[in-house]
Amino acid sequence: MTLDTGNLPSIDAQWHAAVGRLTGGLSPTALATAYVDWALHLAGSPDKQTELLGLALTPAPGKDTADDPRFADPGWSTFPFNVFAHNFLAAQSWWNQATTNLPGVDPKHGDIVNFTARQFLDMLSPANYAATNPLVWNRTQEEKGQNLIRGARYWMDDFNRLITKRPRESEGYKVGQQLATTPGDVVLRNDLIELIHYRPTTKKLQPEPILIVPAWIMKYYILDLTAQRSLVANLRDQGFEVFIISWKNPEQSDAGLSMQNYVDLGVRAAIAHIKSAGADQLHGVGYCLGGTLMAIVAAAFARDGDDTLRSLSLLASQVDFSEPGELGLFINESQVAFLEDVMATRGYLKADQMAGAFRLLRSNDLVWSRVIRHYLLGEHTPDNPLLAWNADATRMPAKMHSEYLRRLFLNNDLAKGRFEVDGTAVALTDIRVPIYCLATETDHVSPWTSVYRLSLLTDTDVTFVLTNGGHNGGVLSEPGHPGRRFRCGHKAEGNAHITAKEWFEINAPKDGSWWPHWTNWLKQNSGGPSDRHLKNTPALDAAPGRYVFG
Repeated sequence: MTLDTGNLPSIDAQWHAAVGRLTGGLSPTALATAYVDWALHLAGSPDKQTELLGLALTPAPGKDTADDPRFADPGWSTFPFNVFAHNFLAAQSWWNQATTNLPGVDPKHGDIVNFTARQFLDMLSPANYAATNPLVWNRTQEEKGQNLIRGARYWMDDFNRLITKRPRESEGYKVGQQLATTPGDVVLRNDLIELIHYRPTTKKLQPEPILIVPAWIMKYYILDLTAQRSLVANLRDQGFEVFIISWKNPEQSDAGLSMQNYVDLGVRAAIAHIKSAGADQLHGVGYCLGGTLMAIVAAAFARDGDDTLRSLSLLASQVDFSEPGELGLFINESQVAFLEDVMATRGYLKADQMAGAFRLLRSNDLVWSRVIRHYLLGEHTPDNPLLAWNADATRMPAKMHSEYLRRLFLNNDLAKGRFEVDGTAVALTDIRVPIYCLATETDHVSPWTSVYRLSLLTDTDVTFVLTNGGHNGGVLSEPGHPGRRFRCGHKAEGNAHITAKEWFEINAPKDGSWWPHWTNWLKQNSGGPSDRHLKNTPALDAAPGRYVFG
């Protein structure tokens, strides 16, 4: 449908919104289409049916259940729990065979069926039930059932929070107290952003300040999490003047905000303010979707002959959405049209709908492991900064989110040179400033092989870095963080392209955090430290500002 925020939603939109409340925003039509495609091709493939029948009748070879983290505890090697685990893994293997390599099935439909089959099987894992989990069985005997009583209490708390729609609040971590505490000032506020300027701590400063653009689907303070895990404080202490955008959490009245608005009121407005304070050039940094937006603005600057950017750093950001990983399973024409109707009734996409999609991508880690710990073992997960930030989710305005899904995910306009800014297309190949591109090994939001495609789409110097960890944890790799490592490689303008697999094999891992490597790169692409500071502009509020509480 075409979004029209000035009229009442159609009957279709209201109906789809009602269905969406039951399905978490997922389109049942999209799922049914995939299953029909798979089922019809399976019905028409005697070879596949024979293969699956043979697998079902042949005893599965003894697989080491400890290879699956859910069954790593020694208790799973004892009878009868070893039988439960073995049979579950055999069923999982059978369903994987049934939903893959079926000739004629649309590849995306096959992936959807395989993904949903895994979700259903994960729910049925013997680890999720008290009677079939040896850890829970032993804990229940030891505590005479007190663990289950505590778990029932935790379940009631969560259920009450769900039906009353109260967000989960952290008791030990509050924004402005334990989180987002780096001293700074809000120096710009408009209808979409607050621009925060962090107070320098060094006498000499690099001449080019840094502007960080976080994703609008998250609160900015993931990059200023705590005093010990603050990327902005680290950059500040290395002699940079640091600015960061804090996005407004949209309301129904913001339904008409577009991608062009996010360019103009967001990145361009921030850059204009920094330049008005005396900066000739700056380093542009984008994280997640903020990196995609920063790349769009960089391409627009290059198209227009504007040399404002000294360098471009993209952290866990995609610019090519042809291989978006499993997140792409939720995005097709049917799903996007369904979401547009859901958003049309309220003007935005609810925060919990996006968060739910991310949880599905890692259901074992983010859903079922919590069920076992909380409700069966009776253990309450202690507060930590990342959990507190993760619970502080944001909404997305209807028009912008629709354009983002259609123009970037469905049509891949940015990678194909069709994405328009100011009514004219931009091309990544126009960018001539050096690029620092970071990816994380186990990223379920921006798979590293997808992020790596930037090197294929640009004609400038690209330093590509791959760190261990996930989408958030890999970026928050402060020096001294145990177990951190990273790989790095450089592609100069004019060098031949190599595949992601070849790049991985060529570049050996290095121990430690990638942060010092990046700050050295930034310094190499700066003009050299001086006593010059930007002009002070009136502070509207102290950091973290107002929008972060919305």
